Amino acid sequence: MDRYARISVGKCRYSVPARLIDSRVRVALSANELHIFDGTRLVAAHPRLTAAGAEHLELDHYLEILVRKPGALAGSTALAQARAAGVFTSVHDAFWAAARARHGDAAGTRALIEVLLLHRRMPPAQVIAGIQAALTAGACSADVVAVEARKHAAVLSGGDSQAAWPALARPARSRAAVVTLPRRAAALPPDARPAPSVAAYDQLLAPPAGEGGA
Repeated sequence: MDRYARISVGKCRYSVPARLIDSRVRVALSANELHIFDGTRLVAAHPRLTAAGAEHLELDHYLEILVRKPGALAGSTALAQARAAGVFTSVHDAFWAAARARHGDAAGTRALIEVLLLHRRMPPAQVIAGIQAALTAGACSADVVAVEARKHAAVLSGGDSQAAWPALARPARSRAAVVTLPRRAAALPPDARPAPSVAAYDQLLAPPAGEGGA
């Protein structure tokens, strides 16, 4: 991979998640697709390109870089391709505009990137519904988008919040059991021992020899 998180295959370039920059990856080619593996794990899939010099870049692969350099997002090729593919929608643009108007360009763009990161664990329709609800409420926060997206999915799933939020696994059934202790047959016998004395510890309060008391 080069420093722009791309690999070259047959004079064409394809993006790979930025965390793998300077790593070596494996590529599997088919007639129409190209799959990229980090070891045995699939990390990217692209349509196979044929024109020399063509490149296919996934916006998601660059989010970790863009959150540190938000100013690079607006003119990026990855964003242009995401718009052309319909992945980056007018709803995303509306959130981005509202976030920049409220927080400034850098902070507003970071808020958008946090929303884009939600796509990694939620379906696109769920995230878009969350964005729309957040904008309706006048909020420009990824946390609000996540909450609204979860509420939207819970409605669709009949109120089952666990089914609506796949990232949260149901807790495993516990094997713990309630144990009833046997009742004591009789009361304990009275304790006739004298109460303990702490008088011996008074010597610790006396000043050392040769020193006057306060």
